[in-house]
Amino acid sequence: MGNRGMEDLIPLVNKLQDAFSSIGQACNLDLPQIAVVGGQSAGKSSVLENFVGRDFLPRGSGIVTRRPLVLQLINSAAEWAEFLHCKGKKFTDFDEVRQEIEAETDRATGANKGISPVPINLRVFSPHVLNLTLIDLPGITKVPVGDQPADIEQQIRDMIMQFITRESCLILAVTPANTDLANSDALKLAKDVDPQGMRTIGVITKLDLMDEGTDARDVLENKLLPLRRGYIGVVNRSQKDIDGKKDIKAALEAERKFFLSHPSYRHLAEKMGTPRLQKVLNEQLTNHIRDTLPGFRSKLQSQLLALDKEAEEYRGYRPDDPSRKTKQLLQMVQQFSVDFEKRIEGSGDQVDTVELSGGAKINRIFHERFPFELVKMECDEKEMRREISYAIKNIHGIRTGLFTPDMAFEAIVKKQVIKLKEPCVKSVDMVIQELINTVRQCSNKLECFPRLREETERIVTSHIRDRENRAKDQVLLLIDIQLSYINTNHEDFIGFANAQQRSSQTNKSQSSAGNQVTSNHLTLAQVIRKGWLTINNISIMKGGAKEYWFVLTAESLSWFKDDEEKEKKYMLPLDNLKVRDVEKSFMSSKHIFCIFNTESRNVYKDNRTLELACDSQDDVDSWKSSLLRAGVYPEKTVTVSKLICSVFKIRTCITTTADNFSMDPQLERKVETIRNLVDSYMAIVNKCIRDLMPKTIMHLMINNVKEFINAELLAQLYSAGDQNSLMDESQEQAQRRDEVLRTHQALKEALAIIGDISTTTVTVPVPPPVDTSWVGGSGRRSPPPSPTAPRRMSSGQRPAPRGAPPPPNRPGPLGPFNNTADSPQAPSRPNRAPPSIPSRRPPPSPTRQVPP
Repeated sequence: MGNRGMEDLIPLVNKLQDAFSSIGQACNLDLPQIAVVGGQSAGKSSVLENFVGRDFLPRGSGIVTRRPLVLQLINSAAEWAEFLHCKGKKFTDFDEVRQEIEAETDRATGANKGISPVPINLRVFSPHVLNLTLIDLPGITKVPVGDQPADIEQQIRDMIMQFITRESCLILAVTPANTDLANSDALKLAKDVDPQGMRTIGVITKLDLMDEGTDARDVLENKLLPLRRGYIGVVNRSQKDIDGKKDIKAALEAERKFFLSHPSYRHLAEKMGTPRLQKVLNEQLTNHIRDTLPGFRSKLQSQLLALDKEAEEYRGYRPDDPSRKTKQLLQMVQQFSVDFEKRIEGSGDQVDTVELSGGAKINRIFHERFPFELVKMECDEKEMRREISYAIKNIHGIRTGLFTPDMAFEAIVKKQVIKLKEPCVKSVDMVIQELINTVRQCSNKLECFPRLREETERIVTSHIRDRENRAKDQVLLLIDIQLSYINTNHEDFIGFANAQQRSSQTNKSQSSAGNQVTSNHLTLAQVIRKGWLTINNISIMKGGAKEYWFVLTAESLSWFKDDEEKEKKYMLPLDNLKVRDVEKSFMSSKHIFCIFNTESRNVYKDNRTLELACDSQDDVDSWKSSLLRAGVYPEKTVTVSKLICSVFKIRTCITTTADNFSMDPQLERKVETIRNLVDSYMAIVNKCIRDLMPKTIMHLMINNVKEFINAELLAQLYSAGDQNSLMDESQEQAQRRDEVLRTHQALKEALAIIGDISTTTVTVPVPPPVDTSWVGGSGRRSPPPSPTAPRRMSSGQRPAPRGAPPPPNRPGPLGPFNNTADSPQAPSRPNRAPPSIPSRRPPPSPTRQVPP
C-alpha cells in the first residue's frame, strides 16, 4: 500500500473509537470528505487512487468519469470492496471493481459519453485506510461530444457544486502543469465556494510532461498565482506505466526520484509528491480531530458527572444483604407515601408541566365535570309540564280541584331528585379511576423491585375498591336524605305566593335551577375562563380554521388575535345561546362543539352556529362546564313528536300533544306554579349536593387512602409474605447496576485517552490569507510577472540561466505550502518541516543533491 501517512493516523483514530465503543457510543468524528476537482484528463482519478493504494478506477482519453464516484474508505482487518447497488457481493479483485464501475456507468448513461448526476457508491474495506470519504467527480468540459447534452458544462458544474459546497469537504483543485494556471476551472470553482481558501489545496499534475526547458517552479513556490494553502506537485503514472502493470509503490519511488533529480524542483522535493499531499491531508484530519475533541470531552464529563452519585451507591452493593433489604423497603414505602400525597395535594417542587396530576384532575371532576353532569340530567321542558299536568289531574281524580295540590309538587320533586343518583355515582367512579392511576404512577419508582411494586399496587388498589362501596353508599344516602323530607320552609325556597306571581308574568325566561344558582354568584364583568380555541367553520375563502384567544365572562364570549388581548376580533352576547356536540370528522384530530341561537338567528356573521375545536375531549368538557357557569346550557334531547313536526311541517304534531298543553286557564296556571316551585326547590337540592359530594368523597375516599398508605401499607406488605422476596431486584435492575459501573469506569478511561491524544498530537496552524483576487471575476486573466519569478508554465518559454544552485528551502510566511526561497529579502535557513503527526517516510535517496 502506498498511503503511509494515513497509516500513521490509524492508531490515533482507533484509540478514539475504542474509547467510545467501550461505552456503547459511536465515535462521530465526522472526518472531512475529499473531493477531486479539475478538467478532463487532468489526472484526478490517479490522485484519488494514490490514497487507496490500488488500481481500480477506469482509464482512457476524453471524459472517463461520467458519474460521481463516492468512495467510502473503512478501516477493517481484511481487504475487499462492495457496491451499494450490489449489496452482499464482495469484490476482492480490484480489476473487477473497475469493470463494475464501467458497467454501472454505462447502464445509467449509455456507452456514448453521456453523463449522470446519480452517484456510484463504493466501499473499500482495508487495514491500510482511515474512515474517509473520497469523491471522484467528472472532469469539467466545454464542448459536448457523443450523447452529451448542449449544456454539458453547466450540468457538470452543478454536479460538482453539490459536493464541494459542504463545509466538511476538502477540495483538491487539480490542474495539469502543461496548461495555463490562470484559466483553471478547478481553482475558479474552489474560490466560489471557499473564498477564504481554508479548505482548498492546489494540486499540479503532469510535471513530467512539460516541454523541455519549461517548469512550474514559480507556481509550486506559491509566487505566481498564490493560494492560502499553496500548491503540491505530483507525478502520476502514465498510460504506458498502467498498461505495463506498474504498481503504485514503484510509481511513488519514481515520483520521488523525479523531484530529487530535476534541477527546478529538487530544492522543493520534500514538499512535493503524493506522500506530501497525503501528509497535508493528514494534518487537516488531525486538526479536525483536535477541534472535535473539546466537544467530546465536555459530553463525556457531563455523562460522568451524572453517573457519579449512582455509581457511588452501587459500589459495594450486596443484593442478598438482609439489613440492606429491610432498610430499602422502608425507604421505598416512605417515598411512595410522599409521592402519592404530593400528587394529590400538590407540591411546589418537581412540578409536572406536561399533564395534570391526580389532584388537579380530581379538582376538575368536583367543579367542572360533576356540575355539568347535573345539568345534563335535566328533562325536557315539555315533558316536565306534561308530567305536572298528569300529576295534578290524577290527584284530583274525578273531582275538579280548586287549589294547586302540594302533593303534585312533592311527586315531581322526588322524581327529579332520584335522577341525581346517576351523576353522583358516576363522579365517584371517575375519582376512583384517578386514584388508581395515581397509585400506578407513584409505583413506577418501585419498578426495580417487581414483586414489591405488584404487592403495593394490589394492596392499595384493593383498599380503594373497599372504600368505593362506602363512598357510593354514603352518596346515595345523601340523595335518600333529600327524598325523605321536602323542606318547603327553606329560606331560599320561593314559596307558593311568589310562584304564583311568577306564573302570571309573561315572556318569562325558562331558566334551569343551576342557572338561578350560578347567576347569583357571577357578576356580569367576571371572567370565567380564558384559553385558545379554533374556530372551525370559517370558509376556506376566508382563510379556513383559525386559532384565537377566547375570554368567557358572565355576559359574553369574546375572542382576540392573541393572548395579549389587544386586538379584539368579535364579542358574542350569551343571550339565547346553547351548546351541542358536533361529531368528529374522519380526517380531523380535533374535538368539536358548537354554540347556536335558540331563536335560529345567526351567531357569528353569516353562520348559524359557531363551531369551536379543542385538542382533547377533556378540553371540550371543561369549556362546556365553563359555559354552563355562564348560563349557556346543553341542547335538550329532541322528542319524537318535535322531530316529526320539524321534518314534515304538519299541524298534526301540534294536536298530538294537545291533550297535554291545550289546558284550561286554571290548570295552566297550576302547572306553571308547580313548575316554578320545582325549579326553586331543585336549585336548593343541587346546591346542597354540589357542596356535599366533594366533601363526602374527600373524607371517605381520598383522606382515608392517604392515611392507609401512611399507617397500614408497611404492615400489610410484611404480612403479605416473605420480605426478602419482596426486595428481589429485577433482572433489568441488575443489568442497570452493572452497566452504570461499567460505563462510569469506561468514561474515566475515555477521558484519559482523549487527554493523551490531546498531548501527543500537534495542531498545524492555518496559513495566513493571500491575495487571490486573480481567481475572482472571470478567472481568465493572468497577473503581471513577479520580478523574482521569471519562469511560468507555458510551453514556449525557456528558463533563465542560473549561475549557482538554488538556495536551501525554508518555510515562507504563507505556511508550509508557501515557499519564498528565491526572495532576495529572505535569509537563508536550513530546511525545517512544520510540526505534524510523525510519518514513516522512506529515507532520502543517496544521490540526492543538497544545495549549499
